[in-house]
Amino acid sequence: MDSAGTKHFLVYLTVASSVAVAAAFYLSSATTDESRRHFLSRTVRVWPKLELNWRSVLVTVVGFLGSAFGTVGGVGGGGIFVPMLNLIIGFDTKSAAALSKCMIMGASASSFWYNLRVTHPSKEVPIIDYDLALLFQPMLMLGITIGVALSVVFPYWLITVLIIILFIGTSSRSFFKGILMWKQETILNQEMEQQEAIARSNQKDVVIEYHPLLPHAEKSSLDIALQNLRWKGILVLLLVWFSFLLLQFVKNGTEVCSPMYWVINILQIPVSMSVFGWEARRLWQESRSRRMNGNLECVCEASIRWSRPQLLFCALCGLLGGTVGGLLGSGGGFILGPLLLEIGVIPQVASATATFVMLFSSSLSVVEFYFLGRFPIPYALYLIGVSITAGFGGQFLVRKIVKTLKRASLIVFILSAVIFASALTMGVVGAQKSMDMIKQHQYMGFLNFCEA
Repeated sequence: MDSAGTKHFLVYLTVASSVAVAAAFYLSSATTDESRRHFLSRTVRVWPKLELNWRSVLVTVVGFLGSAFGTVGGVGGGGIFVPMLNLIIGFDTKSAAALSKCMIMGASASSFWYNLRVTHPSKEVPIIDYDLALLFQPMLMLGITIGVALSVVFPYWLITVLIIILFIGTSSRSFFKGILMWKQETILNQEMEQQEAIARSNQKDVVIEYHPLLPHAEKSSLDIALQNLRWKGILVLLLVWFSFLLLQFVKNGTEVCSPMYWVINILQIPVSMSVFGWEARRLWQESRSRRMNGNLECVCEASIRWSRPQLLFCALCGLLGGTVGGLLGSGGGFILGPLLLEIGVIPQVASATATFVMLFSSSLSVVEFYFLGRFPIPYALYLIGVSITAGFGGQFLVRKIVKTLKRASLIVFILSAVIFASALTMGVVGAQKSMDMIKQHQYMGFLNFCEA
């Protein structure tokens, strides 16, 4: 992990975010109570009907491409789906966020099913790193709860600005990391060509093949799927999923800001911290034991030593990813995908692991939103079908391209492009909505959580 680059990135996020939050505090103090009450009274649910017209066709195309490239990059695509549903179809922001979760769930499910039939590019281990999934998923889900609460308090323009700041930073780091990987792949490809040329000149039958993502021919699909499944890790993740779902159901049945409401919210912390602490302790002990024995092999796919500061950094990034997911209506992949690359995970495993984790976080939200009646069922089923098809198509197509060009760095470029496109679409929608609020003299400061 590039410590100098990480420090510069954190300084950029801290300074830019502090300026935006300070501006929100200023607007909060400078705005009258009348404008605040005027704003709180303007919450209207808009559910257009599912009809065959140019809007539905455009949403299908954009949603298909967003799901295809989003799952390949391991970021989901929520930053594209929410503005798409809001601008093109006309859904209100909350309903668009709920439908975005449905699309992410469908794409993640199809991607997980596809990845079960894909072998690791260089090792006899699963393509999904279950250790990293167990480490990040609990903190990600806790962060989503925080993000949902902040989305009630933060003004829309502030959410837009913070997310744009974050997305520009992560997309830039991913892009430069992709360039570095591209250069390394160029050197490796040139060396392979030289070896083939020498072999041909010596009349030796040497076959050099490149298998970055596709399964090896000697194994059946069933064998590969069984190798990629780790039931212990999946059961622990399901336990966390059901625990959060139960707490969310109980919380939705209580009065907002009542003592029981806060007790249920606080109970999510020990659920997340217990699983994270258990996995973090296991990684730390195994890493230390290997170093003491002179074994430099990494414990999992990440090429870091799993010291206490690094584990704390991963916990904070998991919380940040979940918070962004709660604010935006995504699965948290916009942070998790780049983070996995940052700690040394190869693109193929980073993509598969991130989409696997997003399957849990997005499906939890979809189940909760279904019982709360947050989205129209016909549109949800249609968009889930589009995203499932796109998930399969995107995985298949990109793997073929990566094999042909011998460039796994293409996955990193796709990740960077999806995040940057999300920043652009969020900027367009945020600017439009902020201008409307300014013209109508609406309240643009922080809201009271219990009143909003």
